[in-house]
This record gives sequence, C-alpha cells and structure tokens, in this order.
Amino acid sequence: MHKNFSIDLATRVKDLPPYLFATIDKMKQDAVKKGVDLIDLSIGDPDMPTPKHIVHKMKKAVDNPAHHRYPSYEGMPSFRQAVADWYKKRFNVSLDPKTEVLSLIGSKEGIGHMPLAFIDPGDVVLVPSPGYPVYPVATLFAGGESHIMPLLDKNNYLPDLTAIPKSVLKKAKLMFVNYPNNPTSAVASRAFYKEVIAFAAKNNIIVCHDAAYSEIYYDNKKPLSFLQIPGAKDVGIEFHSLSKTYNMTGWRIGFAVGNAKAIFGLGKIKTNLDSGIFQAVQEAGIEALNTDDSVLEKIRNTYQARRDVLFSGLKEMGFDVRKPQATFYLWAKVPKGFNSSSFVSHLLEKTGVLGTPGNGFGAPGEGYIRFALTVSAKRMKEAVERIEKAL
Repeated sequence: MHKNFSIDLATRVKDLPPYLFATIDKMKQDAVKKGVDLIDLSIGDPDMPTPKHIVHKMKKAVDNPAHHRYPSYEGMPSFRQAVADWYKKRFNVSLDPKTEVLSLIGSKEGIGHMPLAFIDPGDVVLVPSPGYPVYPVATLFAGGESHIMPLLDKNNYLPDLTAIPKSVLKKAKLMFVNYPNNPTSAVASRAFYKEVIAFAAKNNIIVCHDAAYSEIYYDNKKPLSFLQIPGAKDVGIEFHSLSKTYNMTGWRIGFAVGNAKAIFGLGKIKTNLDSGIFQAVQEAGIEALNTDDSVLEKIRNTYQARRDVLFSGLKEMGFDVRKPQATFYLWAKVPKGFNSSSFVSHLLEKTGVLGTPGNGFGAPGEGYIRFALTVSAKRMKEAVERIEKAL
C-alpha cells in the first residue's frame, strides 16, 4: 500500500454545490426503503412513453450498418434540415442548416459547454435565479463568475435588466434566459424579448435562450421563440430539446440554433469533447420533428388535465400558486411556518408526496416548492387529498 498517495478533487469540483436532483434521488430511495407509497412530483421526467412511430423509426434505423460508424460532429445534414424545417413551420423562423443549426446530446450538454466556448476566467455570465442549476455550474467550470438575475413574482418572473450594475456589464459575455421557465412556469412576451435584444446589442452580450419547454403549453397559448423577434439572430442562440416535447428524455438529442458565429464556437468545443449523436437516434429525431401536432396535442391535454387537478386543489387549500400557461410544473409558495426544504421534508414524511425545494434552484427560490405534473390525473388527485389531510 502507498500510504502517502492521495486523490484530490479539482477546486472547480470542490466548489460545486450538491446537485439538486442527486439529493432528491436519495430522499426518494430512503422513502421507498421505508415502504412509503411515494407520489413523486419532483423531477421533470415525462412518465408517458415516446410515441410509437418514433420508436419504430429507431428500431429500423438501428439495423442500418451505415449508422454504426462515427456520426458527423455537427449532426447529419438531414437532421439539421429537419430542425430548420421545424423552425420554419412552428415559428416562421428561417435557418441555414449548415451554419445555424448544431445537434446536441440533449440541450443540457450544449448549455453546459457554451461557457467553455466564450468565457475566460474573470468574465461574467448573467444567470437567472431560481433557474436550471446547469447555468451557474457551466459558468464555474469555465472559470467565469455568475451574476444572479433574481426572478421575482412582482416582475412576473422576468429579470430586471436595469438592475444589473454597469461594472458587471463591462465584464459580462453571456446571458442565459429560459422561457417557458423552469421552475416558475412563467412565459415571456414579445416586449421582453425586444428588451433583451436591445440590451444584448448595447452591451455586447451573447443571449442563450433555453426553450426546452416551448411545446408544453395550455389553452392553445403557444409560446414564442426568442428567434421570432427581429434582431435576435444577431445577438444569440436558442437551445432546444426533443426530451420534453416528445417524451424522449433518455434518448439524449437536442439542438442549438441561431447566430452562426455562436454556433461555430459551441461546435468547436463539441468537436474536441464528443463525437456526435448515434445516427439512428438522429433518424428517430427527424421522425419526431415531423410528428403530426395531434400527437403532441394529446400529450398537452394529458398534462393540462393534471395541471387543473393540482392547481385547483392547491388553490382551494389556500396555496399562493399561479396557473401555468406552459411547462409541466407548478410553482407554489410554501405555507407559513416552513421554508422550502422543511416543507418538502414535511410533505414527504406526512404524505409520501415529494416535491422539489425552490431554494435548490437558487436563493431567490427560497419559500417556494416546485411540483412536476409527471403522474396520472388519478394519482395527482390522490396527492391533493394527502396534502389536504396533512395540512
């Protein structure tokens, strides 16, 4: 044995906060071990299967030996063309599939790599909070500094760009925005995106819009793409994923679109760190992007029924909660006498219902809990009844 040998983590890893969903997963496992009948409303992983026609396409594509070799780094031309066609059809946005579309191993991967392409030590990234934990973590890995943009109820969960100090703006290179928003379920208006574009152009900041939830919407109120607004392509890119729209979280396929120079920079990182997406998955992705909207409407209606059960139930109990127009999350204030973590623990212990503490998405999320609509309406009704009894 070599007694003096030691393995030390890099500072960037030591500085990491505990990954929120790893902590949630442990709570879940402990509850199941105790025999709890768990109703898991914590992680945003669709419980519905991938539509059959997509699975069938994948099965067929796997048999093609041409797909068994290294894929192209940028994504198959046919996949990138399908993305461009989908953007034109859905948002009336024109994209050059060669220079303005890049395949991703899920949008999380692209978001995680973006700061490596554009951030040097000491540079600043503008990060919404509460928000997806990958934004600040990716910034940390690149040696950058996160400047938190609080998302507050009084501002409809939109960042106040006028509150960012000039000293920060001098060092800021990237800004993450995310609408429809995780975890608050807020949506953004055309006026907000116009403000973001003008702000980014004035301060030379690349906008990174995370649009993973754009197709999970209710009451036929379709969210906008950031790229629909004139000037957006001059200042930024949009990240998208097939995960939530088509129930394909495990397939790991997404894409970034928009400003060609920003796409090129991200692609430069990716060609050095990964070898692209298995082409059979890309074939399935093409099939997904060509899915008839009636299939997606059925998925949305399922979530909407669940939303209505949970929203009306919480509202009747006196929770301060907004009715989501999009995403499959509900963002609610915790009752008096609790903070985010203590209420999540209380619910789990007393009811077997598991939510996600709002402070896990950043300090401005303290005092809130996020519920995911990823169980059946029947099970959701049971969750409401259990919460009512516990309170």
